[in-house]
Amino acid sequence: MKVVIAALGLLMLGGCATNGGGAWSKQACSKLDSDQELSLSLADDMIGEGKLHAGLANLQRLPDDLAQVRMRKAKIYRQLGQSEAEPLYRSLLSTCLAAEGEHGLGQLAASRNDNALALEHLTRAARLSPTDEKIRNDLGVVYLNQGDTNRARFEFLTAMELKQDNQLATLNLVTLLIYQGNWKQASDLVNRAGLKPEQVTSAKERAEKLRNATKKSAKDQAVTATDSSPSSVNQPITQR
Repeated sequence: MKVVIAALGLLMLGGCATNGGGAWSKQACSKLDSDQELSLSLADDMIGEGKLHAGLANLQRLPDDLAQVRMRKAKIYRQLGQSEAEPLYRSLLSTCLAAEGEHGLGQLAASRNDNALALEHLTRAARLSPTDEKIRNDLGVVYLNQGDTNRARFEFLTAMELKQDNQLATLNLVTLLIYQGNWKQASDLVNRAGLKPEQVTSAKERAEKLRNATKKSAKDQAVTATDSSPSSVNQPITQR
């Protein structure tokens, strides 16, 4: 969620998505010239190095009517926690980058702990781009946050098979296995993937947070059920 499971969310995150995308909603993706491709490549390198402000500065040299530019700006604004990210992602929904738009909106929803909305966006993203391992990983994280371990496992395995060196999905699956108490399977996967000790420690910590969140949810539901059960004491007085 990046969907990492971090703080039980997407590193990767209101309202429902629409097909509208503002002024750009009816435009397809334009073909880039060589200078534009070079600028985008430089921006991608900077984003990958964590130089988000420098990457954004390079993108600001390019026209906003290019969906490829808006997509990268949205990614930067999301990682910086800026509100500009959401309208930019929505502007992609009727372009050739619709999957990226849905993915970004899902990440934004997940970051607000709105897992139901995140699931809607990420499910659409996976339909549009079923072989994108990042989308499948993030979808798995949302399923895991909702307690749907079977679907979460399916998505993590899909992401791992789509990209063999996808350590993020592997780490998320290790977290899931530890959460379920499947230590043998988790250990085998750690050894096969060559995960570092600090990564395993991180997976254990996230699994513990998941357990605590599950226990709290169960306790809250029990209290709610008790409070809402019929009682002869303190019954509401109705208007006659």
